[in-house]
Amino acid sequence: MAYEIPVTQARAELADLINRVVYGNERVVVTRHGKPLVALVSAADLARLEAEHEIAEDSVAGSVSEVRPLTSAPGEQGRFGIAARHREPGV
Repeated sequence: MAYEIPVTQARAELADLINRVVYGNERVVVTRHGKPLVALVSAADLARLEAEHEIAEDSVAGSVSEVRPLTSAPGEQGRFGIAARHREPGV
């Protein structure tokens, strides 16, 4: 759970907040009017979050194993009033 602090108070206590994040392994959420505005996390936390994000992006890209032509079921084009047909480039 992150420690929440209003932006006006965070300005006055920035050095202490940095120490809490770096040495206390805390996460600090700075709020404005009770809504989260920014978060202070350690550089190590940020590196871990970015690495997890890259892994997630790679797994999504890797899940598309092949691209194959898509064809309509017989009679579907007429049923939906589709007159155009897709042609591959150069055909």
